[in-house]
Amino acid sequence: MVYDLIIIGGGPAGYLAAERAGEAGLNTLLIEKRFIGGVCLNEGCIPSKALLYSAKLYDGASHGEKYGITVENIKLNHQAVVARKRKVIDTLVGGIKMKLKKLKVTVVEGEGHIEKRNSEGFCVSVNGTEYTGSRLLIATGSEASVPPIPGLKEGLASGFVLTNREILELQEVPERLVVIGGGVIGLEMASYFNTAGSKVTVVEMLNKIAGPTDAEISKILQKNYEKKGVTFKLGARVTEVTAKGVVYELNGNKETVEADKVLLSIGRRPSTNGLGLENIGVNTERGAIKTDEQGRTNVAGVYAAGDVNGSHMLAHVAYRESEVAINTILGKKDHMRYNAVPSVIYTNPEVACVGETEESAKAKGMDVACVNLTMKYSGRYVAENEGGDGICKLIIDKKRNRLVGVHMIGNYSSEIIVSAVTMIETEMRIEDIKEIIFPHPTVCEIIREGIFEYHG
Repeated sequence: MVYDLIIIGGGPAGYLAAERAGEAGLNTLLIEKRFIGGVCLNEGCIPSKALLYSAKLYDGASHGEKYGITVENIKLNHQAVVARKRKVIDTLVGGIKMKLKKLKVTVVEGEGHIEKRNSEGFCVSVNGTEYTGSRLLIATGSEASVPPIPGLKEGLASGFVLTNREILELQEVPERLVVIGGGVIGLEMASYFNTAGSKVTVVEMLNKIAGPTDAEISKILQKNYEKKGVTFKLGARVTEVTAKGVVYELNGNKETVEADKVLLSIGRRPSTNGLGLENIGVNTERGAIKTDEQGRTNVAGVYAAGDVNGSHMLAHVAYRESEVAINTILGKKDHMRYNAVPSVIYTNPEVACVGETEESAKAKGMDVACVNLTMKYSGRYVAENEGGDGICKLIIDKKRNRLVGVHMIGNYSSEIIVSAVTMIETEMRIEDIKEIIFPHPTVCEIIREGIFEYHG
């Protein structure tokens, strides 16, 4: 039997591609070596949000006196939080499996290896059985980067050092947690474990946290963390991991921070090793599969989507890339656009952004205006965030009279940002945005307020 499409990898890109292919009537085989849903659903974005929501409820109850509510003897039961996280995962995975079954997608559990190409298509082996597909979509995702730091591999082997996979399964809250890396995953886990009772230290090589996030918003986020007791070591390069903690170099001096557990969170790399790409001649660059805007590789009939292409390692980008690839296979005109990709940090407060920063816009030669507005312009934000210091920044291209970037920190940012995505993606004129009716009272009105603050 020759399948219309073989998909290697059952994460966001893989399972959604299988669903879209199944809906289109393609005879589809989906191969997944660990769990349907991939890292995001099982070991990343979904379970971390389950933990963070529990932490948010705990924080709210702990500081309820600001809102006229007093709660005594409040306790965060970490084991119960982890158990609920598992229930959430099982519910969502079960839903995906049910849909794939309904669409008659064949699912094979095991590690897929590309063997060859023959007259019928591409041959992929799983657990000693060979399958053939006329087309191939590679969606193997990514894995945690492990730099050559002395003691790191030994720490991972012993369980002293954790990645995103292991920390989400911890049954006990460590007294002292050191996070190597101040990016999204590191900050989200720092947020949860700080609330759960850990003394958290974040060691970051850059001079700011949250990577490419707007510098002002990054500073506000850091200030909020520090108020809660999180310690930051910025501009610090980790030189060694010992059995007791992390050694880093800061301003030419070596310092040590002791830990009961260490979270390694310095980024991810595409999972392509041992896949057999060389057997069919698929080109890679720095371990990532090279694709065009339709998800096509250099080999006709072979596509790639998601983290494996190294472009934007975000589940929502993977979803869209997989849809573009399937549409291309079906002969429908479609292509990827990366000008309006939103990113969110699900801390408390949340951070969300899309499009250009003031710095990136100017680097591209754009003449931009920056509108910086406190979230207190939103009545609902004031009503629900006593003492909140959130802001919203709009980046406007003055020549084209278009909104090209939105950056915000404050509750509901993750839900608001999609409206900014739509405005940027559709290249709405400032005058058109002014005519939109926003529901009142909502925090999303902050975008409307910012637009009216612009007098270009």
